Amino acid sequence: MVQEDRVHWASLMDWLGLDHYIRSIRRSTEHFEGMTKGLGPTESGGGVMLGVKVSDITFAGIPVRIYEPPAGGEGHLRRGLMFFHGGGWALGSGKRGSYDTINRMVSDELNTVVVSVEYRLYPEVHFPVPYLDCLTAAKHFLSPEVLAKYAIDPERVAVSGDSAGGNLAAAVAQAISIDDKATVKFSIQALIYPVLQALDFNTPSYLQNKAIPVLYRDLMVRFWLQYLGVDLSLLPQWLVNNHSSLHHSAITPELRSRVDWTVLLPQEYKKDNKPVVVEKDSQGQRKEVPGLLDVRASPLLAGPQTLAKGPRAFILTCEYDVLRDDGLMYARRLQDAGVTVTSEHLEGGFHGCFSLIEWPNDFEIGKRALRSYLNWLQTNL
Repeated sequence: MVQEDRVHWASLMDWLGLDHYIRSIRRSTEHFEGMTKGLGPTESGGGVMLGVKVSDITFAGIPVRIYEPPAGGEGHLRRGLMFFHGGGWALGSGKRGSYDTINRMVSDELNTVVVSVEYRLYPEVHFPVPYLDCLTAAKHFLSPEVLAKYAIDPERVAVSGDSAGGNLAAAVAQAISIDDKATVKFSIQALIYPVLQALDFNTPSYLQNKAIPVLYRDLMVRFWLQYLGVDLSLLPQWLVNNHSSLHHSAITPELRSRVDWTVLLPQEYKKDNKPVVVEKDSQGQRKEVPGLLDVRASPLLAGPQTLAKGPRAFILTCEYDVLRDDGLMYARRLQDAGVTVTSEHLEGGFHGCFSLIEWPNDFEIGKRALRSYLNWLQTNL
């Protein structure tokens, strides 16, 4: 059953009142993974990952999976990396599928202790709960006691994530960087096609790729509505930016400039697109969605002073992805704030390719994305 079929089936179950469609998709995905498990190349291929020790524990009450590299090199400190999986704050798990494989590879190849966080998801929770789960786990991980327990060098700790996980990684990195009480902070951040703002769903990439799988524009907006606890019937208004009032006087020119793709994007990505002007005053709607302008939900809205304190960054974007411009704008804003940024843009890449590296869903572009990620971590962490 392909992903689109799963969505249709799950929507039918929801309409019939038999289950929430998100839970139906989760079960369908787990069933598919169970059917294909063991049919392709095994995890032990070449024996390079057999030595990784995997443990499921909790960090300050938050479930995590820890990957510890093979024994050896005693007396030497190791790298550390915290990973947040994607899935629209509603789907996915770092314990299954390619996420598990990728984290094992990072642990083994880079001698890194990887911590994958199982933050809570919609529909059980809304913003800011997933963010707070990740921040709680991060603070625990960065404590001197925990770093010492796992022999991690406090100067070599990264935070990473893809898609919604990239959103959480960017937001957590910002929070830690401005926390004067934090004695250890992330040294780098690696963001894989991150989602970073909910004010403008008419950027060039949102329009050019609105019908490109696997992340359609309507679906990404739906994920945002769910995350922020907004009535899903408002989706048509959000699609035309009636939710944000980007040109309303209540939003200062400084705030508008932080998501102004006409300034932040290179010309080759802007092409002939024009900004969508909001014709309807929706100031009241902003009051009903307190998370809309919250930097913990939309890291791209953070001020330059906050961005300037952030760690060095790797930002991967893809040509065929509605979120392409989010990543490109964030890279530009970080650079303008004085942060060293490696902006990796994959021509021919599409949303989700980073985790499509295993049979029967393996793509060369996905393997390229993963290798770029690993190479950057090897050099910078």
